[in-house]
Amino acid sequence: MGKRQISKIILIETIFVGIVSLVVGLVIGIFLSQFMSVIVAKMFEADMTKFQFVFSKSACIKTCIYFAVMYLAVMFFNTLTVSRYKLINLLNANKKNEKVRFKNPFFAILVFCVAVYVLVWAYQRVTVGAQSLSSFKKLLPPVLMGILGTVLVFWSLSGFILQIVQIIRKIYLKDTNMFVLRQINNKINTTVISMSVICLMLFMTITILSCAFAIRETMESDLKEMTPVDINLTEDANIGETYTYYGTTKESTEEQRKASRVPISETLKENGLDMNLLKNIIEIPIYSQENFTLKEFFGDRYEEIDKKYPFVIYSTKEKILKVSDYNKIARLYGLKEYSLKDDEYIMVCEFSGMVEMRNIVLKDRNKLEIAGKEYISKYKECQEGFIEMSTSHTNTGLILVPDSCNLTDDMKYQMLLVANYNSDTEEGKEEIEKNFTSSEESALINNLDEKQIIIDGFTKISLIESSLGIATIITFIAIYLGIIFLIASSAILALKQLTESSDNKQRYTILRKIGCDEKLINKSLFRQIGIFFMMPLILAIVHSIFGIKFGMKIMSELASTSELLPSVIATVVLISIIYGSYFTATYFGSKNIIKEEN
Repeated sequence: MGKRQISKIILIETIFVGIVSLVVGLVIGIFLSQFMSVIVAKMFEADMTKFQFVFSKSACIKTCIYFAVMYLAVMFFNTLTVSRYKLINLLNANKKNEKVRFKNPFFAILVFCVAVYVLVWAYQRVTVGAQSLSSFKKLLPPVLMGILGTVLVFWSLSGFILQIVQIIRKIYLKDTNMFVLRQINNKINTTVISMSVICLMLFMTITILSCAFAIRETMESDLKEMTPVDINLTEDANIGETYTYYGTTKESTEEQRKASRVPISETLKENGLDMNLLKNIIEIPIYSQENFTLKEFFGDRYEEIDKKYPFVIYSTKEKILKVSDYNKIARLYGLKEYSLKDDEYIMVCEFSGMVEMRNIVLKDRNKLEIAGKEYISKYKECQEGFIEMSTSHTNTGLILVPDSCNLTDDMKYQMLLVANYNSDTEEGKEEIEKNFTSSEESALINNLDEKQIIIDGFTKISLIESSLGIATIITFIAIYLGIIFLIASSAILALKQLTESSDNKQRYTILRKIGCDEKLINKSLFRQIGIFFMMPLILAIVHSIFGIKFGMKIMSELASTSELLPSVIATVVLISIIYGSYFTATYFGSKNIIKEEN
C-alpha cells in the first residue's frame, strides 16, 4: 500500500467512528438531559405538573457543527502524521519508546520546591487575600500561578521520583514495580502536559460541584429560616417633597404624605384590602437619626476598617429599633428575645462580612450617641436576628435601644408590618397572595397605584419561587459543567492508557516468557493504570480545598456560610461513580488487550 491508501483507510475509519459516536451521543444526550432536568427539579421540590419533553433543534445543530470541526482537525492531523512516517517506522512503532530526556534529579527537586512555593502563594492569595481580589485582573495572577505550579509539580516529579524509588530497593525490586515504573517513565514527555490538564479539569469538577451543592443546601435551609411569616410590608415613614416612582422623579402627593403618617394596616384597609385575610399582624416603626451612618458607627476605627474593607458603602444609614418592638417580631419569628439596661444597646447583625467589620469595634464595648444620650454595647460581638424576610442572612445591622430612649416621630425612617395569611391551606394562601402581587385581581394594588402610594415588601411565596429559580439554575449549570470536565478528564486518561496497553502488548508477552504469571501481570497493569488515574486526582483534591474556600467566599452574596461536609460527600460519590467507572473500564479493557492469545 502507498501512503495515500493508508491515509484513506484512516480517514474512512475516523469518519465512521465519528458518525457512530455522534449519533449515539445525541440520542443519549437528548434523553439524559430530560432526566437531569427532572432530577434537579426534584432536588428543589419544584412544580413538575407542566413538565414536558423538550428537543432543542439549535442545540443539536450546534453540537453537530462543533463535533464536525473537531473531527476534521483530527482527520487532518492523522493523515499528516501517517504521511510523514516511513515504512520501517510503522513496522517497528510498537517497539519504540519515547525519546526520554532524563532530568538532573537535584534540579528537578529544586523545581519541585519552586512549584510548591508558587502553589502556596496562589493558595494564600485566594483564601487569606481573597478580599483584595475585586476584579478579573487581580484574580488572574493567582490563577496563572496555580496553572504554572501544577505543570512544574508534574515536570519535577517525573525527574526525581524514579530515582528516589530506585534507592528504596525493597520497593523497587518487589514484584513487577521496576517494570511499572519504567512503563510510566517511558511515556514521561506526554504525561507532564496531559496530567496537568487533567488535574486542572478535575480541580474544576470538584470545586464547581462542591460549591454548587453547598450553595443549594444553604439556600434551601436559609429559605426556611428566613421566611417565618407570609408577608412583610414596608413604607417610608417620611416621604420628602420628591421621590422616585418607577424610575421617574415626582413630587409627593397629599395622599402619600397622609399615608406615611398612618399605620400601614390602615392604609391597606382604606384602599380595599379585607383585613380579615391577615392574622398575627404586628406593625413597628424603624428609626434613624440625621448623619448617623455606618461611618459614624465605626467612629475612630473608620480609617482602619476602610483600608481593610475598601468596597463597603459607609454612607448607609443605621437603623434603630426599640427593644420591645424587636421582641414582638422575634416572638412571632421564633427568634431570641433581648433585654437592655437604660444605658445599653445591642447590635443585631447576621450578614457574615458585616459581622466581621462590626465586631472589630464591638469588642471594645463601642459607645454610641443616640437621641442625645450615650449608650454602650451590651455584648462584645453582634447578636443573631432579623426583622425583614429574605432568601438568606442579609441583615447588615439593627441597633436595639431601651424603650426609654427618646426616639421621636421625626426620627422615624420606615414602618414595617409583618403578618400571616388567614388560611391553613396552600391554595388559600395563594388566593390571598393575589391581593399583593396581581394587579389584575387586586383592588388594593390598583388603588395604591392610582394614588401613587408606595408600599414595598416581600411575600414568602414570591421569595421561595425566586430563590428556587436561582438555586436551580446554579445547580443545573454546575452539574453540567462538573460532569463535562469529569468525563473529559476521565476519557483522556482512559484513551491514553488503552492506547499504551495496545502499544505495549509485546512487553507483557516478554513478562510471561520470563516467568510472570497472569496474576502478577494483571497486578502490574492495575498499578500502572492506578498511578496514572490517582496522580492528577490527588493534586486536584489539594487544589480544590482552597478553590472551594474561595468559591464559597465569592458566592456568599447568594448564601451565607454552609456546612460543606454533605456537599463534599455528594461530590465524592459522583466522582467515584464516574471516575471509578472509567478506571474500571480502562483496566478491564487493557487487560483484554494484553491477554495472551490461545
